[in-house]
Amino acid sequence: MLPLAAPPRSVCILRLSAIGDTCHVVPVVRTLQRGFPDTRITWIIGRFEAKLMTLLPDVEFITVDKRAGIKAARELRARLAGRSFDVLLHMQLALRASLAASCVPARVKLGFDRARARELQWLFTNARIAPRAREHVLDSFFGFTEALGIEGRVLDWSLPLPEEAQAYAARLIPDATPTLLLSPCSSHALRNWSAERYAWVADHAATRHHMRVILCGGPSPAEREMGEAIAARARAPLVNQIGQDTLPKLLALISAATALLSPDSGPAHMATMVGTPVIGLYAATNPARSGPYLSRQWCVDAYAAAARQFRGKTPDELPWTEKIEEPGVMDLISVEAVRERLDALLAAG
Repeated sequence: MLPLAAPPRSVCILRLSAIGDTCHVVPVVRTLQRGFPDTRITWIIGRFEAKLMTLLPDVEFITVDKRAGIKAARELRARLAGRSFDVLLHMQLALRASLAASCVPARVKLGFDRARARELQWLFTNARIAPRAREHVLDSFFGFTEALGIEGRVLDWSLPLPEEAQAYAARLIPDATPTLLLSPCSSHALRNWSAERYAWVADHAATRHHMRVILCGGPSPAEREMGEAIAARARAPLVNQIGQDTLPKLLALISAATALLSPDSGPAHMATMVGTPVIGLYAATNPARSGPYLSRQWCVDAYAAAARQFRGKTPDELPWTEKIEEPGVMDLISVEAVRERLDALLAAG
């Protein structure tokens, strides 16, 4: 088992979703590639997330329809028939991911330590990473490379962007005018700020800092409604691109922007990939665990206030994975606090 006597010939990574967590896997892949340059790497990933991550070179991707349940597991088993991996990195705690892991032939199936192996993940592995507590999600993922004997980390998130994506960004951000991207929606509605407050910040960016403001996001009805509501309330002009791009185009747009304003969501972690600072809005979730990895200083952190108001505890008294997704929790983040973070970020250059 572990430690390995020699570099593995093949490693399979299992991390299906969500987009933010798959962003965290990219530096793990880069670290594997540096530590084991001759090892073949396969990544089992969700179909939606693959639309972005398949830009990563020198990795074989196998996509899974997460909504298909047992059918998806059967299809994966059939696809992997006759194959075998030296190591499986089981990096997801959902039971559906463990069902997928059971279909992967591997000599070593490495998962989280027993304390963190929720949803019975420990039943589907035969080796575990070192126990640690209260880590950022990305730091916890590096426990897998450390368990394989790789020292150090490669904090490289870069993906080669297609020309079409770069052209899309250049059309929307054609010059050096500072640009604020506003990605207003998480996949969890109770993590979202109000349209009115987003509009106030957009007006502040446009009038005080002469920024171009662009709304971005996916095509869901909730996201489109949010974008229309922000545009209707904003006094200064803005561009509403919600539902108008692909994941590679969105990544290119974030790369060209000055800053991104977002709740706890995938785009916040996509911004980390391209070095764009994030003004993150955190009350429902703890930015120490799931905030943008390189932008913690720019986040508005109301998680402690939420813990007191909605749980009657301090963050240290709550489970590390505790989410405070309660109606009104995001109202603890004031417009003034967000404006202050934007002003400070721009003053810092």
